Amino acid sequence: MLRTIKQIQGDKLGATDGEIGHVKDFYFDDVDWVVRYVVADTGSWMPGRLVLISPHALGPLYQGGRVLLVNLTRQQIENSPSIDAHKPVSRQYEEEYHRYYGWPYYWQGDGLWGMSGFPILSEKPEPFHGEQGTDAPVARKTVDGHLRSAQGIISYKVQAGAELAGQVEDFLLDDKTWAIGHVVVDVGTWLSGKKVLILPSEIERISWDESKVRVKLTKEALLGSSEFDPVSFGIREHDPRILQ
Repeated sequence: MLRTIKQIQGDKLGATDGEIGHVKDFYFDDVDWVVRYVVADTGSWMPGRLVLISPHALGPLYQGGRVLLVNLTRQQIENSPSIDAHKPVSRQYEEEYHRYYGWPYYWQGDGLWGMSGFPILSEKPEPFHGEQGTDAPVARKTVDGHLRSAQGIISYKVQAGAELAGQVEDFLLDDKTWAIGHVVVDVGTWLSGKKVLILPSEIERISWDESKVRVKLTKEALLGSSEFDPVSFGIREHDPRILQ
């Protein structure tokens, strides 16, 4: 089933033994266009600290009361490697993080999640909870990671050729694979209130310096792309879940 990033933004996160905060952001890799981590704001539990939660630890995206269930204890999360919110997530950090939890490296193998197409483990690997592995990972594509903030890209201008043609509004996410299937572009400046869907493969590059997403489409082709209906995803105008 498809979900939107904005549907999940702000949802509570519940560990096996209590609440741990809420969803603040998503980090996805811009090579495979797959969400690799949920960024959790731990609030008053661990003030000032953000933690990453891999989809390996997440249950169904939606539960009663808009709580996203995490198959970890509060202590496991508290003892996990911390991140610096002002620095990119390095591959070195990811290796440490995956060794801590005993999860496979998603960059090893040909699947979206390494040797699998889904972030699901058939059984919990042993040893667990922080014991270091002995085998060094081999990167599937590059040594460095390509993790980007979904929240950071929302509102980026979309450029088609030499013309601006809208701005990034949202992302459509497959709740099984965590792959981003479409990017939602607001073209309301040209077509009142209209939002369209484009494929990640139609994106030429993301310019962080210019805060722009450059697409391979012409402006006319972009404006004629399939329309996105937010109401069909449970999102309405002025919905508090919409990112600012």
